[in-house]
Amino acid sequence: MVSVPLRIRLTSDVNKSIGIIGGSGPAGRGLAVRLASAGYNVVLGSRDADRAGQVASALTWRGQGTVTGGTNESAAECDVVILATPWDSAVSTVVSLRKQLVGKVVISMVNALQKQGRELVPMFPARGSMTAEVAAALPGSRVTGAFHHLPAADMENLDSGLDADVMVIGDDVEARTLTVEITDAMDGLRAVEVGSLSLAGAVESFTAVCITTNIRHKAHTYVKLAGL
Repeated sequence: MVSVPLRIRLTSDVNKSIGIIGGSGPAGRGLAVRLASAGYNVVLGSRDADRAGQVASALTWRGQGTVTGGTNESAAECDVVILATPWDSAVSTVVSLRKQLVGKVVISMVNALQKQGRELVPMFPARGSMTAEVAAALPGSRVTGAFHHLPAADMENLDSGLDADVMVIGDDVEARTLTVEITDAMDGLRAVEVGSLSLAGAVESFTAVCITTNIRHKAHTYVKLAGL
């Protein structure tokens, strides 16, 4: 049984470190650049620490933050953790890091997608979403979902003119609030607090629409909600 520490007030202080598990891929690189430009100290985690170090050293950002490479274990030691692994290894990865993640906010950006021809189609895991699967695998953590619909290339390119909305979901209200504050700190992103984990399946599956649209039109689309 996992013991959960006393709940404390969460803040988005940029002195916090943010670890990205599975962060050496395009999505992790884009987040790392925007987070470091916002002043956060970022650890790109990978199963291959040398590769993570090479990826981190090749990144360019504009703020006072830092990006370093390391293992997934070192990323899991950070104050806040983002999960950016492939969907089919996400649960096994966080289970292996469960002790390090107790009491922490873990933000899942994992989408369960499968390629069929020139389209991406959503897969629906047993609990309806990958965010819910991760939350079930980490009963001692405070799991939210965010960053699902962002174009990785535009995230990494700080001159892309990105102006995207990020849907934030989760059952823990304080963890959702922290995820919103971290998102809003990044240039080009606006957080939209959507609601509970019951909405995660709908949010994640729409990623298939975004990517398939990009493939068809050779574009970098993203979500922008009018009326807010």
